[in-house]
Amino acid sequence: MRIGFGYDVHKFAENRKLIIGGIEVPHSLGLLGHSDADVLVHAIMDSMLGALALGDIGKHFPDTDMAYKDIDSCQLLKRVYALIKDKGYKIGNIDSVVALEEPKIGKYIPLMQEKLAKILEVEENQISIKATTSEGLGFVGEKLGASASAVCLLEKNN
Repeated sequence: MRIGFGYDVHKFAENRKLIIGGIEVPHSLGLLGHSDADVLVHAIMDSMLGALALGDIGKHFPDTDMAYKDIDSCQLLKRVYALIKDKGYKIGNIDSVVALEEPKIGKYIPLMQEKLAKILEVEENQISIKATTSEGLGFVGEKLGASASAVCLLEKNN
């Protein structure tokens, strides 16, 4: 078994969709990034890559490459998962946290779990997504952006 940790942060911006866990969440602001800035999927990908010491998403999908401009992060997740499978591993489970003051995303978590589980070929109960605030502290508390962290357990295929 291998364990990896991932963390990502993006600031809010106007004229962007808010995509978290592959799901569009209605909000007046979106997250700014080279891709769709899906902070949760980015943290999950980094945790998967980290478990096998394969670097980070910036190494695999650099923000200097226009091929990744505004790309759906779930497409990148599929590529990372293919790499993990090629190395002989499968997902044991993923535990993650998204931190943002607003909007509240609790009702969207089951949709996120369903989408990510399908991509990663696991049961929905193998993908844990929690939401929290930062109690008004820091950039998240000031509603300037969102952060996410994730831990991934990979298991060697038999």
